[in-house]
Amino acid sequence: MSHPNPQPTTADTDIPVSGQTVAHDSTKAPGDESLAPQQTRIMGRASYFLAWFGGCVSIGTFAMGSSVVGTLNLIQATLAIAIGCFVIGIALAINGAAGYKYGIPFMVQARSAFGFAGTRVPGLVRAVPAIVWYGFQSWIGAGALNMVSATLFGFDNLVFYFITFQFLQIGLSVMGFQGIKWLENIGSAFILASLTYMFYATVQRYGDELSANLLTMEGSWGLPFWGATMLFLGIYSTMMLNVSDYSREHKHGTGPGILTTIYAMSILPCTLFMGLIGFMVSEATGTADPIQVFANAVDNTPLLMTTLLFIAFAQVTTNVLNNVVPPTYVLMDVFKMKFPVATVIVGLLAFATFPWKLVQPESAAGLQLFVQTYSAFLGPIFAILVVDYYIIRRRTLDLGKLYDEAGPYQGVNYAALIATAVGIAAALSFSAVSWYASLIPAGLTYYLLMKHWAPCQRFCS
Repeated sequence: MSHPNPQPTTADTDIPVSGQTVAHDSTKAPGDESLAPQQTRIMGRASYFLAWFGGCVSIGTFAMGSSVVGTLNLIQATLAIAIGCFVIGIALAINGAAGYKYGIPFMVQARSAFGFAGTRVPGLVRAVPAIVWYGFQSWIGAGALNMVSATLFGFDNLVFYFITFQFLQIGLSVMGFQGIKWLENIGSAFILASLTYMFYATVQRYGDELSANLLTMEGSWGLPFWGATMLFLGIYSTMMLNVSDYSREHKHGTGPGILTTIYAMSILPCTLFMGLIGFMVSEATGTADPIQVFANAVDNTPLLMTTLLFIAFAQVTTNVLNNVVPPTYVLMDVFKMKFPVATVIVGLLAFATFPWKLVQPESAAGLQLFVQTYSAFLGPIFAILVVDYYIIRRRTLDLGKLYDEAGPYQGVNYAALIATAVGIAAALSFSAVSWYASLIPAGLTYYLLMKHWAPCQRFCS
């Protein structure tokens, strides 16, 4: 927000909150997104479920499945994915509560803990992995389109399809949550059918070899197993941070238990299918590139074309929900940009991630390290936001102060920055389970500083 008291437009109505006047959206046009508290909510339970379902077909999950080959057997890998998804569901419901109740996005939610200037830290930490995944998944999607084109029409130009595919996603992203809602909802049925077929084709082609290797190997139930749960959790640790960006779009009337179920059960099928497909195929072939994997796994050309188109489509649904909105809101908050302009810039930044370097045969191990590293930074911020909302604020926020740049939340809350640093240090000391390891040190440090350090007292109001 560029002013403490946002002025209403023709599409806004003003609602006084604790002496302040905060602009609320009363209508929701495509691409008309703002950081103001959300009044017009466009997603019911079914729509919200389908949005998460369609937005969680991450090729990164495929890579995480590939990365645990040789460490876990098939049963352990399946349980690791399920446990990761269950933790994700709880975490999303807990941290999304503020956005759901008050209609505020992540960058506004973080102001009470980090301060107006301090929110740039969690914003940047959230934005960087989003842009990297954006570029990576766009390259994968473009590769799928290029293989379709080369097979059917003889036109083989991956760079052309990457550029074209990226600008297509930018155009869809400009539509905002109205476009995201319909894209995710309509695409969910195609995604589920395609994933089911891809899983079936993998088992049919490599079943004998897999049963000989994956079911008989001993694997591990120790630290490698819990590290694997964190890898599959880590794919979504980014969204655990900014879940308020999405929960503010969900209509009121859903309790925490149902919300947890919506999150966990929408994420579980796609994560389970993609993770196990990556796990099984990489074990059988030694290949981590999903495009090459499915080209080898599917013999029927029409079915292969359908599968490749699914891969491309799934990257669009995942990118526009997971990887466009978070950095866009960061740019809107820090540089006072409009939503459409910010989405275009985010799309252009994805070109600079050099995604072709991330899809090399050895990329699975590198992506595993990437997830472990950024989870070490995201976990402490998650813990701080939860402690701030549930313990310090007791689930009561003053919206007037959250939108008053000259109020008590101005500047930086150093308690949050110190707690973040403590959590990061703990996480990096136990890198295999970095997200888990960061939670208690960061949350406890933040609580003690807020209660006993004088410079933080204005943030307790």
